[in-house]
Amino acid sequence: MSRRCLLHIKEYNYTCKGFSIIKSESSERKFVTRKEKFYLCYKIMIMEDAVTYMKEALGDLYSKRELSSMIRLIMERVCGVPAYQLLAKIERKPTESEGKKIQDIVCRLKKAEPLQYIIGITDFYSMEFEVNPSVLIPRPETEELVDMIIHDHDGMEGSILDVGTGSGCIAITLSKHLPKANVIGIDVSSEALVVADKNARRNGVKVSFKQVDILSTEQIEHSSLIKFDLIVSNPPYIMEQEKMNMERNVLDYEPALALFVPDNNSLLFYKAIANLGKIYLKPGGQLYFEINPLCGAECAAMLHDVGYMDIRRLLDMSGNERFIKANL
Repeated sequence: MSRRCLLHIKEYNYTCKGFSIIKSESSERKFVTRKEKFYLCYKIMIMEDAVTYMKEALGDLYSKRELSSMIRLIMERVCGVPAYQLLAKIERKPTESEGKKIQDIVCRLKKAEPLQYIIGITDFYSMEFEVNPSVLIPRPETEELVDMIIHDHDGMEGSILDVGTGSGCIAITLSKHLPKANVIGIDVSSEALVVADKNARRNGVKVSFKQVDILSTEQIEHSSLIKFDLIVSNPPYIMEQEKMNMERNVLDYEPALALFVPDNNSLLFYKAIANLGKIYLKPGGQLYFEINPLCGAECAAMLHDVGYMDIRRLLDMSGNERFIKANL
């Protein structure tokens, strides 16, 4: 019999250890794999088997390492089970609500929706940030950028501008770890700024957020920006031609506005921010960028032409050229 079979779905008659049957009222005819048919037919009754359920349902779609991380996060967020307890037998049974939440999460993960958007929270630099499809999900490389700034400017009392703040992860983390600094974040997206403001309150810091289009000279002139000691940005830098190598969970769900630049103008935002720095950076002020590894030399040359000095191209932990810092 073929692995994929045409089913007239009225009721599933499958049982297994730790699960009870859920009946479907749908009479829609559609293709369903044997595995899909089985894993849609029950609700979770035993905590230990909730883990087995997720492994079996998602094992073909995610690597073991990625899936293990997902399961730990799901069990912690949905059932309140910390990671260390997953190694021991858990006596408590999941509630009906928890079981349904896990099933819903699994269904959405099967469609490649990012887990961070599903649960609405992500971790960044040991802090919690709200995320939704109006903001990018913060990456580990950006944590490296923030860590670099914190170590370079320990005890800083000056002013910092985060351009393209998104969820506010850079600005808020810097404010948390450099509490004497005055931090401002700007973004073109009003929806992103709502998220950033919530995250500032969530993490107990005071950051000023403003809606400014960095590509609009008029908006910049009317933004009432002050002089800064440091400007940092992780702007859009992925070229359109790179889309073919990207994962579906990024292309289908994360905001294109915060990701992509034209192939023929890959430094679009870097040029704008460099020019902004010429006006709003104090003498000796510093510029920090997260960059596309394909454009490191070109970006450094552009900064030199604009008038920056001490330009350094730096590697991330994976050995990719990911950061640039420069002095005015």
